[in-house]
Amino acid sequence: MITKELDYFSMDQICRSGQCFRMNPEGEGRYSVIAGDRYLEIRQQGKTCCFYCDEGEFENFWNDYFDFGTDYSAYIRMINPRDAYLTEAAGFGSGIRILRQDLWEMIVSFLISQQNNIVRIRRCIRNICELYGEEKTNARGEIYHAFPEPEALAFLDEDELMACNLGYRSKYVVRAARSAVSGETDLDAIRKMSYAKARQELMKLYGVGEKVADCICLFALHHLQAFPADTHIHQAMEAHYRRGFPNRRYRGAQGVMQQYIFYYELFGKEHKKEREEV
Repeated sequence: MITKELDYFSMDQICRSGQCFRMNPEGEGRYSVIAGDRYLEIRQQGKTCCFYCDEGEFENFWNDYFDFGTDYSAYIRMINPRDAYLTEAAGFGSGIRILRQDLWEMIVSFLISQQNNIVRIRRCIRNICELYGEEKTNARGEIYHAFPEPEALAFLDEDELMACNLGYRSKYVVRAARSAVSGETDLDAIRKMSYAKARQELMKLYGVGEKVADCICLFALHHLQAFPADTHIHQAMEAHYRRGFPNRRYRGAQGVMQQYIFYYELFGKEHKKEREEV
């Protein structure tokens, strides 16, 4: 077990931020995370976090996964003090970090995310992992499943993942797997590309539009200039940034600001309303 005192880190906020779908609250400040074929349990009380893994695994994988090498207070300090909305959003979601996740897993996750909600996305991903992912065992002897490699999905019929509740998205995932296995889509090459080139390459995949490509660029490739725009973001832009988001000021950190805005739009307004009613 590794114990750390961490600023600007909230498992609850990250878990609900819509960037990871295999992270689950287990009660009493405990969370489980499956990333690729790895399993981790975390307990958080305030700034104190216990990571139930050995030091080698923490340093070699989880430290990078949670982006602990980055000072997120620097992003908070970037915010224009005259921007009351973004200041409040960042304050509300200040524990969010941009995870460094696997490219293939994010391609599948955000293909599934289209016209979907977080609860259903989690269920869909759990279904395909249980059916097609390698069976693994955690430290307590409990079974979990790794995320399926492209080879596990590439030879399915295009509609076969409908059994996993993917609906019309089944063909998106199967075609993406076929493209990765055939080499038409070179995942290793995409990992090394600039944001603009990676985004363009990802949009060649069937079913990947601008928003999905930006999500993959942000949450897998850590291109922090990506600014995924869904309904919640469009609403925020219309209400607070009629002239457009100030990309120049936040160059290289737009994705962090996007997460603050997205999380605030989902949970902050209701929280503020409840606080005002007390």
